[in-house]
Amino acid sequence: MSGGVVITHGLRSVYAKFGTTLRNVSAVELGRQVITELIERADLDLQRVDEVIVGCAGNPIDAANIARVLALKTNLPRTVPAVTVQRNCGSGLEAITSAVELVRSGRARVVIAAGVESMSHYPLFFSAVAKAKFERLAKARTVRDRLRALSRFRPRDFSPEIALKVGLTDPVCGLNMGETAEVLAREFQISRDIQDEFALRSHQLVTEAEEAGRFVAERIPIFLPPGYDEMVDADSGPRSGQSMEALGKLMPVFNRRHGTVTAGNSCMVSDGGAAVLVMEEGMAQELGYEPLGRVAGYAWAGCLPRRMGLGPCYATPPALAEAGLKLADLDLIELNEAFAAQVLACELCFRSSAFAREELGGNHAIGEIDRDRLNVNGGAIALGHPVGSSGTRLVVTLLHELARRSAHWGLATLCVGGGQGGAMVLER
Repeated sequence: MSGGVVITHGLRSVYAKFGTTLRNVSAVELGRQVITELIERADLDLQRVDEVIVGCAGNPIDAANIARVLALKTNLPRTVPAVTVQRNCGSGLEAITSAVELVRSGRARVVIAAGVESMSHYPLFFSAVAKAKFERLAKARTVRDRLRALSRFRPRDFSPEIALKVGLTDPVCGLNMGETAEVLAREFQISRDIQDEFALRSHQLVTEAEEAGRFVAERIPIFLPPGYDEMVDADSGPRSGQSMEALGKLMPVFNRRHGTVTAGNSCMVSDGGAAVLVMEEGMAQELGYEPLGRVAGYAWAGCLPRRMGLGPCYATPPALAEAGLKLADLDLIELNEAFAAQVLACELCFRSSAFAREELGGNHAIGEIDRDRLNVNGGAIALGHPVGSSGTRLVVTLLHELARRSAHWGLATLCVGGGQGGAMVLER
């Protein structure tokens, strides 16, 4: 590889469905274990680290700037600065692109970039009415005043709304992420059966990869606090026995009457973390590292929030242009499976000349996505989508699979809530 910015090491934690095996592990603890293992595998001198950047969509309220908390908890020198970045679903990829820019600018030579999310620990929101009643109760000083304040409560006041639901609803278009998938399913006439077939593919490929041991290089177990004498060493989402029959029994979630998007053909809400080591190529040589890959290009792009799932279609062309490539040059593509409908819509738009002309101002389609190169070890429908972590995980998975296949070029891309897309081209 020629000079530039490289990624020398990368790994992810096990991924777990919201409220299951990692429900008692905080985002801080997830990040601490992942970054600690990254440092140990690299045998990295902590004095070499110039910055820590962590993507997190739902920063814990008890760990403001989780990146700084993680830097200190992983025993990095207190002089090493750290920053948390938030780009919704793209937060983990944003951590990497921010690290790339630091290295490119010469302001840093070694950066730890990570993405972490514990969706099991998202807080609960009470209504404004209920909040006012709790405040009145807290201010009551006499028994009489407390009883009076308590008498104002009604059963509905004790039904809080999880922040997860609030956070996954777009404030501009008013649709939650699943509803935007329904928009694409209707617009592109993507049937329920085709969505379920894609979901089944994800589970089958993850199961095959697991049985073949292809996750060993990229995945680490998580040891459970407080005793750390138990560990979770398997992803909880994949279903080896998944079938079209089982998927077909699930009811639509976001449009009960006419919808086609179900829990089975959507990503799981999950917990997990991932991290990479980003550095100047000369530094990698100095430290004796064999890079996993070089960052050849990346891009961020915006689109309509109600069509947020098409984000990869807008971000991929400029990323490919920076790398001097065409889609056909790629050996592997990791496209985050937020929803089966969303990935299938992206496939249609990638190969559409009309989309390229009307939306991108180009004369030629982006290109045909070859399924044999797409998410070859499955994706988020089976593994889960811990929002702030997924962008990092895509890069980690892509780099390890490029190495396993002795392949050369790869693309990691994902849609972003709010109407954005991110894409990164990597060269092995």
